[in-house]
Amino acid sequence: MNLDAVCAGLRSASERLALCTADQKNRCLVAVAAALDSERKAILSANALDVAAARSAGMKESLIARLSLSDEGIDEIIEALHNLAEQTDPIGQVVSGWTVPNGLEIRQVRVPLGVAAVIYESRPNVTVDAFALAYKSSNAVLLRGSSSALQSNRVIIRAIQEGLRVSGGEADAVALCEPMEGPDGDRYADVDWILNAVGKIDVALPRGGSALIKRVVEQARIPVIETGSGVCHIYVDESADIEKTIPIVVNSKIQKPAACNSVECLLIHESRVREVLPRLLEAFAPYSAKTGRAGGVELRCDPASLALASPAVNAVPSSGDDWGMEYLDYIMAVRVVSSLEQAIEHINRYNTKHSETIMTENRSAARVFQQRVDAACVYVNASIRFTDGAQFGLGAEIGISTQKLHARGPMGLTALTTIKYLIEGEGQVRP
Repeated sequence: MNLDAVCAGLRSASERLALCTADQKNRCLVAVAAALDSERKAILSANALDVAAARSAGMKESLIARLSLSDEGIDEIIEALHNLAEQTDPIGQVVSGWTVPNGLEIRQVRVPLGVAAVIYESRPNVTVDAFALAYKSSNAVLLRGSSSALQSNRVIIRAIQEGLRVSGGEADAVALCEPMEGPDGDRYADVDWILNAVGKIDVALPRGGSALIKRVVEQARIPVIETGSGVCHIYVDESADIEKTIPIVVNSKIQKPAACNSVECLLIHESRVREVLPRLLEAFAPYSAKTGRAGGVELRCDPASLALASPAVNAVPSSGDDWGMEYLDYIMAVRVVSSLEQAIEHINRYNTKHSETIMTENRSAARVFQQRVDAACVYVNASIRFTDGAQFGLGAEIGISTQKLHARGPMGLTALTTIKYLIEGEGQVRP
Protein backbone atom coordinates (compact mmCIF):
# COMPACT_ATOMS: atom_id res chain seq x y z
CA MET A 1 0.00 0.00 0.00
CA ASN A 2 1.48 3.35 -1.08
CA LEU A 3 0.61 5.55 1.86
CA ASP A 4 2.23 8.60 0.29
CA ALA A 5 -0.19 8.35 -2.65
CA VAL A 6 -3.13 7.62 -0.35
CA CYS A 7 -2.43 10.70 1.77
CA ALA A 8 -1.98 12.87 -1.31
CA GLY A 9 -5.42 11.75 -2.46
CA LEU A 10 -6.89 12.47 0.97
CA ARG A 11 -5.37 15.95 0.97
CA SER A 12 -6.90 16.80 -2.40
CA ALA A 13 -10.27 15.42 -1.29
CA SER A 14 -10.15 17.44 1.94
CA GLU A 15 -9.62 20.65 -0.03
CA ARG A 16 -12.65 19.92 -2.22
CA LEU A 17 -14.71 18.80 0.77
CA ALA A 18 -14.02 22.09 2.55
CA LEU A 19 -15.99 23.82 -0.21
CA CYS A 20 -19.07 21.58 0.11
CA THR A 21 -22.26 22.90 1.65
CA ALA A 22 -23.94 21.33 4.66
CA ASP A 23 -26.78 20.09 2.43
CA GLN A 24 -24.35 18.36 0.08
CA LYS A 25 -22.60 16.59 2.95
CA ASN A 26 -25.89 15.58 4.56
CA ARG A 27 -27.15 14.02 1.32
CA CYS A 28 -23.95 12.02 1.14
CA LEU A 29 -24.35 10.71 4.70
CA VAL A 30 -27.90 9.59 3.94
CA ALA A 31 -26.68 7.88 0.76
CA VAL A 32 -23.96 6.09 2.73
CA ALA A 33 -26.61 4.87 5.18
CA ALA A 34 -28.57 3.41 2.25
CA ALA A 35 -25.43 1.78 0.83
CA LEU A 36 -24.63 0.15 4.18
CA ASP A 37 -28.18 -1.14 4.36
CA SER A 38 -27.95 -2.66 0.88
CA GLU A 39 -24.61 -4.29 1.78
CA ARG A 40 -25.93 -5.60 5.09
CA LYS A 41 -25.63 -9.26 4.17
CA ALA A 42 -22.06 -8.86 2.91
CA ILE A 43 -21.06 -6.91 6.03
CA LEU A 44 -22.49 -9.54 8.38
CA SER A 45 -20.84 -12.35 6.42
CA ALA A 46 -17.46 -10.63 6.56
CA ASN A 47 -17.93 -9.91 10.26
CA ALA A 48 -18.73 -13.58 10.92
CA LEU A 49 -15.34 -14.47 9.40
CA ASP A 50 -13.59 -11.94 11.66
CA VAL A 51 -15.38 -13.21 14.74
CA ALA A 52 -14.62 -16.86 13.95
CA ALA A 53 -10.94 -16.06 13.41
CA ALA A 54 -10.74 -14.02 16.62
CA ARG A 55 -12.43 -16.72 18.66
CA SER A 56 -10.15 -19.35 17.18
CA ALA A 57 -7.14 -17.20 18.13
CA GLY A 58 -8.34 -17.11 21.74
CA MET A 59 -9.72 -13.57 21.99
CA LYS A 60 -11.72 -13.24 25.21
CA GLU A 61 -15.48 -13.06 24.85
CA SER A 62 -15.83 -9.53 26.19
CA LEU A 63 -13.63 -8.35 23.29
CA ILE A 64 -15.47 -10.60 20.83
CA ALA A 65 -18.57 -8.61 21.79
CA ARG A 66 -16.84 -5.39 20.67
CA LEU A 67 -15.91 -7.00 17.36
CA SER A 68 -19.31 -8.49 16.59
CA LEU A 69 -21.95 -6.90 14.38
CA SER A 70 -25.62 -7.84 14.12
CA ASP A 71 -28.68 -6.67 12.23
CA GLU A 72 -29.56 -4.52 15.22
CA GLY A 73 -26.03 -3.13 15.29
CA ILE A 74 -26.21 -2.16 11.63
CA ASP A 75 -29.60 -0.55 12.28
CA GLU A 76 -27.96 1.54 15.01
CA ILE A 77 -25.13 2.55 12.64
CA ILE A 78 -27.66 3.63 10.00
CA GLU A 79 -29.69 5.56 12.56
CA ALA A 80 -26.53 7.31 13.77
CA LEU A 81 -25.77 8.45 10.21
CA HIS A 82 -29.25 9.93 9.85
CA ASN A 83 -28.93 11.61 13.26
CA LEU A 84 -25.56 13.07 12.31
CA ALA A 85 -27.00 14.42 9.06
CA GLU A 86 -29.45 16.40 11.19
CA GLN A 87 -26.73 17.90 13.39
CA THR A 88 -25.67 21.50 12.82
CA ASP A 89 -22.66 21.75 10.53
CA PRO A 90 -19.87 23.48 12.50
CA ILE A 91 -17.87 24.56 9.46
CA GLY A 92 -18.04 28.30 8.93
CA GLN A 93 -19.65 28.96 12.31
CA VAL A 94 -18.64 32.33 13.74
CA VAL A 95 -17.40 31.61 17.25
CA SER A 96 -16.97 35.27 18.07
CA GLY A 97 -16.42 38.60 16.39
CA TRP A 98 -15.38 42.10 17.36
CA THR A 99 -14.01 45.39 16.09
CA VAL A 100 -10.75 46.77 17.47
CA PRO A 101 -10.19 50.54 17.99
CA ASN A 102 -8.46 51.02 14.62
CA GLY A 103 -11.55 49.73 12.82
CA LEU A 104 -10.36 46.23 11.89
CA GLU A 105 -13.24 43.74 11.96
CA ILE A 106 -12.17 40.35 13.33
CA ARG A 107 -14.15 37.11 13.15
CA GLN A 108 -13.18 33.78 14.67
CA VAL A 109 -14.66 30.95 12.57
CA ARG A 110 -14.57 27.16 12.61
CA VAL A 111 -12.67 25.37 9.82
CA PRO A 112 -11.71 21.69 9.24
CA LEU A 113 -8.51 20.17 10.60
CA GLY A 114 -7.71 18.72 7.15
CA VAL A 115 -6.57 15.08 7.02
CA ALA A 116 -7.14 12.96 10.14
CA ALA A 117 -5.90 9.45 10.88
CA VAL A 118 -7.96 7.32 13.26
CA ILE A 119 -6.11 4.31 14.69
CA TYR A 120 -8.45 1.94 16.47
CA GLU A 121 -9.00 -1.63 17.63
CA SER A 122 -11.65 -4.26 16.93
CA ARG A 123 -14.89 -2.27 16.70
CA PRO A 124 -16.06 -2.08 13.06
CA ASN A 125 -18.80 0.40 13.99
CA VAL A 126 -15.98 2.90 14.65
CA THR A 127 -15.19 2.71 10.93
CA VAL A 128 -18.54 4.31 10.13
CA ASP A 129 -18.57 6.74 13.08
CA ALA A 130 -15.08 8.04 12.30
CA PHE A 131 -15.82 8.45 8.60
CA ALA A 132 -19.16 10.19 9.22
CA LEU A 133 -17.83 12.68 11.76
CA ALA A 134 -14.84 13.47 9.59
CA TYR A 135 -16.95 13.92 6.46
CA LYS A 136 -19.59 16.09 8.13
CA SER A 137 -16.83 18.34 9.51
CA SER A 138 -15.18 18.49 6.03
CA ASN A 139 -12.14 16.40 6.95
CA ALA A 140 -10.66 13.55 4.94
CA VAL A 141 -9.83 10.50 7.03
CA LEU A 142 -7.40 7.59 6.96
CA LEU A 143 -8.83 4.67 8.96
CA ARG A 144 -6.42 2.17 10.46
CA GLY A 145 -8.46 -0.58 12.10
CA SER A 146 -7.06 -3.74 13.63
CA SER A 147 -6.38 -6.95 11.73
CA SER A 148 -9.11 -8.65 13.77
CA ALA A 149 -11.76 -6.56 11.97
CA LEU A 150 -10.12 -6.43 8.55
CA GLN A 151 -12.77 -8.37 6.61
CA SER A 152 -15.57 -6.27 8.12
CA ASN A 153 -13.78 -2.99 7.51
CA ARG A 154 -13.06 -3.77 3.87
CA VAL A 155 -16.73 -4.33 3.10
CA ILE A 156 -17.83 -1.33 5.15
CA ILE A 157 -15.38 1.01 3.40
CA ARG A 158 -16.49 -0.32 0.02
CA ALA A 159 -20.11 0.51 0.91
CA ILE A 160 -19.18 3.97 2.21
CA GLN A 161 -17.30 4.84 -0.97
CA GLU A 162 -20.15 3.56 -3.14
CA GLY A 163 -22.64 5.68 -1.21
CA LEU A 164 -20.43 8.73 -1.76
CA ARG A 165 -20.06 8.03 -5.48
CA VAL A 166 -23.77 7.66 -6.17
CA SER A 167 -24.54 10.87 -4.26
CA GLY A 168 -21.84 12.91 -5.99
CA GLY A 169 -19.70 13.07 -2.88
CA GLU A 170 -15.95 12.84 -2.35
CA ALA A 171 -15.28 9.08 -2.38
CA ASP A 172 -11.55 9.78 -2.04
CA ALA A 173 -12.11 11.50 1.32
CA VAL A 174 -11.97 8.14 3.14
CA ALA A 175 -9.36 5.39 2.88
CA LEU A 176 -8.65 2.18 4.76
CA CYS A 177 -5.07 1.58 5.83
CA GLU A 178 -4.74 -2.17 6.01
CA PRO A 179 -2.34 -3.47 8.67
CA MET A 180 1.14 -4.01 7.24
CA GLU A 181 4.25 -5.64 8.65
CA GLY A 182 7.63 -3.98 8.44
CA PRO A 183 10.77 -5.77 7.18
CA ASP A 184 11.56 -6.86 10.74
CA GLY A 185 8.09 -8.32 11.26
CA ASP A 186 6.77 -5.31 13.18
CA ARG A 187 2.93 -5.43 13.03
CA TYR A 188 2.72 -1.68 13.48
CA ALA A 189 4.94 -0.47 10.66
CA ASP A 190 2.02 1.36 9.05
CA VAL A 191 1.06 2.94 12.37
CA ASP A 192 4.61 4.24 12.78
CA TRP A 193 4.47 5.66 9.24
CA ILE A 194 1.24 7.49 10.09
CA LEU A 195 2.69 8.88 13.31
CA ASN A 196 5.64 10.34 11.37
CA ALA A 197 3.62 11.67 8.41
CA VAL A 198 4.46 15.33 9.03
CA GLY A 199 2.82 17.53 6.42
CA LYS A 200 0.70 14.63 5.12
CA ILE A 201 -1.59 13.97 8.10
CA ASP A 202 -2.77 16.82 10.31
CA VAL A 203 -3.88 14.88 13.40
CA ALA A 204 -3.96 11.32 14.74
CA LEU A 205 -6.67 9.97 17.04
CA PRO A 206 -6.04 6.63 18.76
CA ARG A 207 -9.01 4.59 20.01
CA GLY A 208 -8.22 1.42 21.87
CA GLY A 209 -6.44 -0.06 24.84
CA SER A 210 -3.73 1.56 26.92
CA ALA A 211 -0.89 -0.11 24.96
CA LEU A 212 -2.05 1.34 21.63
CA ILE A 213 -2.65 4.79 23.07
CA LYS A 214 0.75 4.80 24.83
CA ARG A 215 2.50 3.86 21.58
CA VAL A 216 0.76 6.61 19.63
CA VAL A 217 1.32 9.34 22.23
CA GLU A 218 4.99 8.47 22.77
CA GLN A 219 6.00 8.01 19.13
CA ALA A 220 3.94 10.57 17.22
CA ARG A 221 5.61 13.47 15.47
CA ILE A 222 2.25 14.76 14.29
CA PRO A 223 -0.41 16.25 16.61
CA VAL A 224 -2.42 13.71 18.61
CA ILE A 225 -5.80 14.04 20.29
CA GLU A 226 -5.47 11.45 23.02
CA THR A 227 -8.53 9.30 23.64
CA GLY A 228 -7.86 7.50 26.84
CA SER A 229 -8.28 4.09 28.29
CA GLY A 230 -10.95 3.92 30.94
CA VAL A 231 -10.08 3.11 34.54
CA CYS A 232 -13.43 4.32 35.84
CA HIS A 233 -14.72 4.25 39.42
CA ILE A 234 -17.99 4.34 41.30
CA TYR A 235 -17.91 5.59 44.88
CA VAL A 236 -20.78 4.54 47.17
CA ASP A 237 -21.02 7.32 49.75
CA GLU A 238 -22.35 6.85 53.27
CA SER A 239 -25.60 8.58 52.25
CA ALA A 240 -26.14 6.52 49.08
CA ASP A 241 -29.58 5.15 48.22
CA ILE A 242 -28.87 1.41 47.90
CA GLU A 243 -31.94 0.83 45.71
CA LYS A 244 -30.43 3.23 43.16
CA THR A 245 -26.89 2.02 43.71
CA ILE A 246 -27.15 -1.69 42.89
CA PRO A 247 -28.73 -1.31 39.41
CA ILE A 248 -26.28 1.46 38.50
CA VAL A 249 -23.21 -0.55 39.52
CA VAL A 250 -24.48 -3.65 37.70
CA ASN A 251 -25.30 -1.68 34.55
CA SER A 252 -21.93 0.08 34.65
CA LYS A 253 -20.11 -3.25 34.76
CA ILE A 254 -22.05 -5.72 32.65
CA GLN A 255 -23.94 -3.69 30.01
CA LYS A 256 -20.73 -3.67 27.90
CA PRO A 257 -17.73 -4.72 30.02
CA ALA A 258 -15.17 -4.20 27.24
CA ALA A 259 -16.13 -0.55 26.74
CA CYS A 260 -13.80 2.16 27.99
CA ASN A 261 -16.65 3.62 30.07
CA SER A 262 -17.44 0.48 32.05
CA VAL A 263 -16.65 0.58 35.75
CA GLU A 264 -13.40 -1.12 36.80
CA CYS A 265 -13.25 -0.25 40.49
CA LEU A 266 -15.91 0.12 43.18
CA LEU A 267 -15.19 2.16 46.29
CA ILE A 268 -17.60 1.69 49.19
CA HIS A 269 -17.85 3.75 52.36
CA GLU A 270 -17.16 1.52 55.35
CA SER A 271 -20.62 2.20 56.80
CA ARG A 272 -22.39 0.72 53.73
CA VAL A 273 -20.31 -2.36 52.90
CA ARG A 274 -22.56 -4.84 54.70
CA GLU A 275 -25.55 -3.62 52.68
CA VAL A 276 -23.86 -3.31 49.28
CA LEU A 277 -21.63 -6.37 48.89
CA PRO A 278 -24.19 -9.15 49.45
CA ARG A 279 -26.59 -7.46 46.99
CA LEU A 280 -23.87 -7.12 44.38
CA LEU A 281 -22.69 -10.70 44.74
CA GLU A 282 -26.23 -11.85 44.19
CA ALA A 283 -26.78 -9.52 41.22
CA PHE A 284 -23.56 -10.50 39.48
CA ALA A 285 -23.97 -14.25 39.88
CA PRO A 286 -26.33 -14.79 36.86
CA TYR A 287 -23.59 -13.70 34.45
CA SER A 288 -21.64 -16.93 34.93
CA ALA A 289 -22.91 -18.22 31.57
CA LYS A 290 -21.30 -15.24 29.83
CA THR A 291 -18.05 -15.27 31.75
CA GLY A 292 -17.46 -18.98 31.99
CA ARG A 293 -16.78 -18.55 35.73
CA ALA A 294 -18.76 -20.29 38.36
CA GLY A 295 -19.33 -17.01 40.17
CA GLY A 296 -20.07 -14.63 37.32
CA VAL A 297 -18.44 -11.21 37.67
CA GLU A 298 -15.23 -11.58 39.63
CA LEU A 299 -14.72 -9.16 42.51
CA ARG A 300 -11.08 -8.50 43.42
CA CYS A 301 -11.47 -7.36 47.01
CA ASP A 302 -9.25 -5.55 49.46
CA PRO A 303 -8.99 -7.21 52.91
CA ALA A 304 -11.92 -5.29 54.41
CA SER A 305 -14.36 -6.17 51.63
CA LEU A 306 -13.02 -9.73 51.21
CA ALA A 307 -13.76 -10.47 54.86
CA LEU A 308 -17.42 -9.70 54.21
CA ALA A 309 -17.64 -11.24 50.75
CA SER A 310 -16.17 -14.64 51.54
CA PRO A 311 -16.98 -17.45 51.02
CA ALA A 312 -18.52 -16.27 47.69
CA VAL A 313 -16.79 -18.05 44.82
CA ASN A 314 -16.50 -14.88 42.77
CA ALA A 315 -14.69 -12.85 45.44
CA VAL A 316 -10.88 -13.12 45.46
CA PRO A 317 -8.10 -11.10 47.12
CA SER A 318 -6.93 -8.05 45.22
CA SER A 319 -3.32 -7.42 44.38
CA GLY A 320 -1.47 -4.15 44.12
CA ASP A 321 -1.94 -4.24 40.35
CA ASP A 322 -5.74 -4.18 40.58
CA TRP A 323 -5.89 -0.48 41.41
CA GLY A 324 -5.53 1.30 38.10
CA MET A 325 -6.25 -1.80 36.00
CA GLU A 326 -8.46 -1.59 32.90
CA TYR A 327 -9.89 -5.12 32.79
CA LEU A 328 -12.29 -4.77 29.84
CA ASP A 329 -13.86 -7.93 31.23
CA TYR A 330 -16.29 -9.28 33.83
CA ILE A 331 -13.90 -8.26 36.63
CA MET A 332 -14.16 -5.41 39.12
CA ALA A 333 -11.87 -4.29 41.93
CA VAL A 334 -13.48 -3.43 45.28
CA ARG A 335 -12.05 -1.29 48.07
CA VAL A 336 -13.52 -0.05 51.35
CA VAL A 337 -12.80 3.60 52.21
CA SER A 338 -13.42 5.55 55.37
CA SER A 339 -14.39 8.91 53.87
CA LEU A 340 -15.24 10.93 50.78
CA GLU A 341 -11.75 12.41 51.02
CA GLN A 342 -10.12 8.97 50.82
CA ALA A 343 -12.31 8.03 47.85
CA ILE A 344 -11.32 11.18 45.94
CA GLU A 345 -7.64 10.61 46.71
CA HIS A 346 -7.86 7.03 45.41
CA ILE A 347 -9.66 8.08 42.21
CA ASN A 348 -7.29 10.93 41.39
CA ARG A 349 -4.32 8.65 41.95
CA TYR A 350 -5.46 5.69 39.83
CA ASN A 351 -7.95 6.95 37.27
CA THR A 352 -7.28 7.78 33.62
CA LYS A 353 -9.26 11.06 33.67
CA HIS A 354 -12.18 9.42 31.85
CA SER A 355 -15.43 9.05 33.85
CA GLU A 356 -16.28 8.79 37.55
CA THR A 357 -19.51 8.41 39.54
CA ILE A 358 -20.60 9.10 43.12
CA MET A 359 -23.70 7.51 44.60
CA THR A 360 -24.96 9.89 47.29
CA GLU A 361 -28.04 11.67 48.60
CA ASN A 362 -25.86 14.37 50.17
CA ARG A 363 -25.83 17.41 47.87
CA SER A 364 -22.70 18.82 49.49
CA ALA A 365 -20.79 15.55 49.00
CA ALA A 366 -21.92 15.44 45.37
CA ARG A 367 -20.63 18.95 44.68
CA VAL A 368 -17.29 18.30 46.40
CA PHE A 369 -16.88 15.12 44.35
CA GLN A 370 -17.65 16.90 41.07
CA GLN A 371 -15.34 19.80 41.90
CA ARG A 372 -12.34 17.77 43.06
CA VAL A 373 -12.34 14.61 40.93
CA ASP A 374 -10.07 15.09 37.92
CA ALA A 375 -11.91 13.49 34.99
CA ALA A 376 -13.58 14.44 31.74
CA CYS A 377 -17.02 13.32 32.98
CA VAL A 378 -18.12 13.26 36.63
CA TYR A 379 -21.55 11.82 37.46
CA VAL A 380 -23.88 11.91 40.43
CA ASN A 381 -26.32 8.98 40.82
CA ALA A 382 -26.13 7.78 37.19
CA SER A 383 -24.53 4.94 35.25
CA ILE A 384 -21.03 5.65 34.08
CA ARG A 385 -21.95 4.05 30.73
CA PHE A 386 -23.56 7.30 29.55
CA THR A 387 -20.18 8.75 28.56
CA ASP A 388 -20.86 8.49 24.85
CA GLY A 389 -21.33 11.00 22.05
CA ALA A 390 -24.73 9.70 21.01
CA GLN A 391 -25.96 9.62 24.61
CA PHE A 392 -24.79 13.22 25.04
CA GLY A 393 -26.75 14.30 21.98
CA LEU A 394 -23.68 14.78 19.77
CA GLY A 395 -24.95 12.37 17.09
CA ALA A 396 -21.80 10.22 17.27
CA GLU A 397 -18.28 10.48 18.66
CA ILE A 398 -14.76 10.18 17.36
CA GLY A 399 -13.66 9.07 20.83
CA ILE A 400 -13.49 10.13 24.49
CA SER A 401 -10.69 12.60 25.04
CA THR A 402 -9.00 12.36 28.43
CA GLN A 403 -6.57 15.20 27.78
CA LYS A 404 -7.15 18.85 28.65
CA LEU A 405 -6.12 20.67 25.48
CA HIS A 406 -8.28 21.16 22.38
CA ALA A 407 -11.04 18.72 23.40
CA ARG A 408 -12.15 16.79 26.47
CA GLY A 409 -14.79 14.10 26.96
CA PRO A 410 -16.96 12.76 24.12
CA MET A 411 -15.73 14.37 20.91
CA GLY A 412 -18.34 15.24 18.33
CA LEU A 413 -18.17 17.41 15.23
CA THR A 414 -16.61 20.50 16.79
CA ALA A 415 -13.66 18.44 18.09
CA LEU A 416 -12.63 17.89 14.46
CA THR A 417 -12.45 21.61 13.75
CA THR A 418 -9.96 24.33 14.46
CA ILE A 419 -10.15 28.13 14.40
CA LYS A 420 -9.31 30.60 11.67
CA TYR A 421 -9.33 34.38 12.15
CA LEU A 422 -10.83 36.42 9.33
CA ILE A 423 -9.86 40.09 9.44
CA GLU A 424 -11.30 42.85 7.26
CA GLY A 425 -10.02 46.38 7.01
CA GLU A 426 -10.23 49.56 4.96
CA GLY A 427 -6.58 50.34 4.38
CA GLN A 428 -5.33 50.29 7.96
CA VAL A 429 -1.55 50.07 8.52
CA ARG A 430 0.18 49.44 11.82
CA PRO A 431 1.84 52.55 13.21
